[in-house]
Amino acid sequence: MRPRPGGFVYDPDEVALVAADVREIVRRGAGGVVVGAMTREGRVDRDAMRRWIDAADGAEVSFHRAIDVAPDPVAIMDELTELGVHRVLTSGGATRSVHGIGVIGELVARSAGRVEVMPGGGVHVEDIARLVALGVDAVHLSARVDSGDAAPSGPGGGVTGFDATEPRIVAAARAAVDRAVRSAA
Repeated sequence: MRPRPGGFVYDPDEVALVAADVREIVRRGAGGVVVGAMTREGRVDRDAMRRWIDAADGAEVSFHRAIDVAPDPVAIMDELTELGVHRVLTSGGATRSVHGIGVIGELVARSAGRVEVMPGGGVHVEDIARLVALGVDAVHLSARVDSGDAAPSGPGGGVTGFDATEPRIVAAARAAVDRAVRSAA
């Protein structure tokens, strides 16, 4: 959940908006939320995170890729643990998670099982084995393709098509996870 695109430093009104959104989606049955806020100095915005964790009222809270803009993402794992964050979604600061594998490995070691580490960002099926070998708890990939829908999006035209989940990519990803887990055992 983000109040707007661009950046992870939020003003008080934006923090309040996200808190209200978190409260509402949890009220409607969401089992978890994905949020993240940073200070201008590149630290975790603890006040914003506390508000959002309180608003989640016991639902799982994941810290999203805001960690990837931190000057020292490994150092903030302890803060996230103290705050009660359940999971961290990260690319290791790289465009693609497989290119941030060194940082992701350090995050796994630092978390010591206290916080789940989930690589995400440009993950391809062929990357899964390398990521699982780091000891991560989960892997996030979109498995998306363009829908191919050429119909206009509404009156006056607009963008055509939309992203759709591709079942074959999902099946291949599942098989890759299964192979990686078996080979690690």
